[in-house]
Order: sequence, then structure tokens, then C-alpha cells
Amino acid sequence: MHTHVVIMAGGIGSRLWPLSTPDVPKQFIDVLGVGRTLIQLTADRFAPVCRPQNFWVVTGERYVSLVREQLPDIPADQILAEPEGRNTAPCIAYAAWKIQQKDPEANIVVTPADALVLKTFAFADTIKKALTFTEVYDAVVTVGITPSRPETGYGYIHAAEAVQGKVVKVSEFKEKPDLPTAEAYLADGHYFWNAGIFVWKASTIMEEMRTYAPQIAGVMDRLAPSFGTEGETAALKELFPTCEKVSIDYAVMEKSDLIHVIAADLGWSDLGSWGSIKEHLEPDADGNTVVGGDVRLFGCKDCFVHAAEEKTVVVEGLEGYIVAESNGRLLVCRLSEEQRIKEFSA
Repeated sequence: MHTHVVIMAGGIGSRLWPLSTPDVPKQFIDVLGVGRTLIQLTADRFAPVCRPQNFWVVTGERYVSLVREQLPDIPADQILAEPEGRNTAPCIAYAAWKIQQKDPEANIVVTPADALVLKTFAFADTIKKALTFTEVYDAVVTVGITPSRPETGYGYIHAAEAVQGKVVKVSEFKEKPDLPTAEAYLADGHYFWNAGIFVWKASTIMEEMRTYAPQIAGVMDRLAPSFGTEGETAALKELFPTCEKVSIDYAVMEKSDLIHVIAADLGWSDLGSWGSIKEHLEPDADGNTVVGGDVRLFGCKDCFVHAAEEKTVVVEGLEGYIVAESNGRLLVCRLSEEQRIKEFSA
């Protein structure tokens, strides 16, 4: 069994303050009130694809104990601790070099830890199709999400020959668009949200990194002799922070000729904001959504209250507000201003 799953779990989710903080970021929190944290939901949806013994998590040093606690079936030596965050390209490189040393024929899926996928059966089927393709071809496959609205908060993948559920070549990657451009993408039908989920053989991504991100590849080559030895942690502390701080999209995906996409309607969201979480919860007759126990709303409309830790919360007369409490921190903010939460909590 050469399939491996790499979960990237190093972010801090600052737009979901006060629930998500640098001490306990959103991927380790049950933000939807369903009894499972986001990283646990991520592992759950990959269960049909890969056995737990072939799961890997790349995270920050301070979160290793949280990963062990929440995903106890993953081998301890497959929880990779970055001494500092250097964006997704070094994160992915570290995992690829480690896995390839253990399994030279490895076929790898890389996924963020903190997204939501509602259509889990369709998701597993999509990933299996991508893995079958990369097993045969020297290719990089990214998962494209069929857009449900003209979203300006996501990057897009353009595939002129796209057919649902089939692997095709990518025409180009597009940065986050303005609203008229996003509306044009939606109308065109060949543009897809970039979910940041990638499938490739270890050998393929290593070769692409040597070509397009040689500085990072060089660091990994220097680091590799220490893998599995007592000196790995010290070597990682010394070498990993010297990696160029760059995303995998910019380092490889926008430059390589091997990029393909498989497009699917998966009910996907990156849950990057309070508004995006609100969208996936059932509202009451007044458009209010609630996560928590005894939350009492009077004369409120289109509000989102997240107060799982409080015994009783009473909110009166608000329209279009977020009310969120966690660990003695309280946020009351208009939904229309939620993009400023990072600024408010700094």
C-alpha cells in the first residue's frame, strides 16, 4: 500500500478569533459543534483512501501534543514538527523527502487540516481517481471545487477542457479575483476554486521542487541524512528556518508543466471566517445560527452566536452580528466587518 496522506496543520486561523488563537488554532477546535475537531474531520474523510499508519501531519512544534491527543492512531514519528512556519512549500517538501525515504514508491495526497467537505463519499471517490492517475503518470493533480457562487476570497484554477470527475490539464492559476471577474468565472464554467489539495508521487514532487524550488530542495537534501536519527531535531532546527518562505502554488504549481486538475462538487469550504461557518449551519426562522448550549435570542436577525463554553448567553436586538466567546475573550462584531477581526485582535 503506497498511498500516504499528509495533513498540513500549522496555521493559526486568526480570522476566527477569539475561538482560534495561536495556543489552540481552529484545526484543533470543534468549530461546527459536531463533536469532532476540524483535523479529526479531515482524517475521517481520508479513512476510505488510506490506513492511519500511512497518515502524516506537519505542524508547529507547539501543536504536536494536540495532534497526538486528537489523532492517536497516527504513528508518533509521522507527526512532523516544524521549528517555525515557512509557508506550504517547505512544509510539503519536508513531508515528501521523509516519505520517499521510507517508501520510494509513495503516492501522496496533501491536504489542509481545517477545511470542510460535506460530500464525503464524492470526495473519497475524487481522491481515489486522482491517485490512480498519478500512480500511472508523472503528474501533479490538484482538486478543483465547482464554484457555487462568485467567491472573491479564493484563488481559482482554469481548465479549458474540464469535465466533472476527470483529470485534465490545467490552463492557468488565477489569484483571488474582484467580484465582476468572479462572476465571469462562474458564468464561464471552466474555473474552479483552488482547495489546496494535491496528489502526486513523492518522486514527482521532489523532481519538480529540484527544478522550480532548488533552494528548498537543497535544504532538504542536506537535512535528509539526519532522518530517523537522534540528530534529526537539531538538524531541523538549524536547516529548516533557512528555507525560502513561499507557498507551493507560487513555488511549483504556477510554473510546472505537469499540473492537472480533477473538478468536483464536494460541498467544500475553507472555513476561513465566521461568515463561512455560519453558511454551513442551519439557521432559525430569523436567519440566526447558534453553536452552544443555552443561547437565547430576542429580536435578533441574521446573527451568528458561538458560545460553546458559556452556560447561558442572552442577545437582544442585534442584526447581522457575530457574537463569539472563548476562554474569557468576547467578540461582538458586525458580520460585514469580519475581515477586520485580525486587526481588532492584534
